[in-house]
Amino acid sequence: MTNREPNTPRAEFGTSPERTESEHAPTVTPLMYHHIKKLMYTVRVGRPEPRFGNMLLEQFGGANGELAAAMQYSSQGINCEEMPCKDLLMDIGTEELSHLEIVGTSLVAIAGGGGVALCNSMGNAWTADYLKITGELSVDLRNNIAAEARAKITYERLINFCDDPGTKEALQFLMTREITHMRAFMQALDSLGKAPLAVGFIPPTPGVVDQYYNDSTGQGDQGEVDTTGPWNTADGVTVVEAPALAEFQVLKATPTAGRTTLDGGNGKKAVRSDSKLTKATRQR
Repeated sequence: MTNREPNTPRAEFGTSPERTESEHAPTVTPLMYHHIKKLMYTVRVGRPEPRFGNMLLEQFGGANGELAAAMQYSSQGINCEEMPCKDLLMDIGTEELSHLEIVGTSLVAIAGGGGVALCNSMGNAWTADYLKITGELSVDLRNNIAAEARAKITYERLINFCDDPGTKEALQFLMTREITHMRAFMQALDSLGKAPLAVGFIPPTPGVVDQYYNDSTGQGDQGEVDTTGPWNTADGVTVVEAPALAEFQVLKATPTAGRTTLDGGNGKKAVRSDSKLTKATRQR
């Protein structure tokens, strides 16, 4: 198990104030990480099962695995200037290293000995390309919510392929912690007080942002009937029918001052054509 010292000093730049004699005494630098030899969760594998071990590699060195999560959250934490969220990211990033140890220990036992490689279930080597790090906190938190959801469903599918009770218990623990982390990231995102679609600083273009392009059309022999939902019937949304067939083109997309449905602006209600595909084809 890996523990992180929460009070590790941050790097500071500038001229240091004059020190007293006592301050020149040798000091011990606090440890950032400390490994405890006891696992975070005790794994009790009943019998080796190499084929299942190969599948479990996905959560060791795969795109949605524990190493990717540990590196992603820790790197985001280093970038983060919001101290509460920085602490959250470093806490969970450190816990993911403990999960990596659990998965790795399970793999060795399931394989019946030997070592474990940093690769996924298909034998592809781990890569930093798996990491989703933007430096924009709200975007990174959304990435993390999605990452935890992907890891949760992966563990669920692994449990369904597993017959060993002890291994299933360990997987159940790891799967449960994904939900815990997902909730924490969702709460951190809410704590920023930003609107759900407020991403970055440049506003979207009014008009364009409220257009829904009905790009998948067809009736009868030409396909299934279109369906509706909040995404194309909400107040302020305008449906543009088969824009490619109608040679529709956005003439101006440069952000200018104006209100949109994203900030409570008024817009026209969704409009649908009675003869969608026929009308679009006729315009060509």
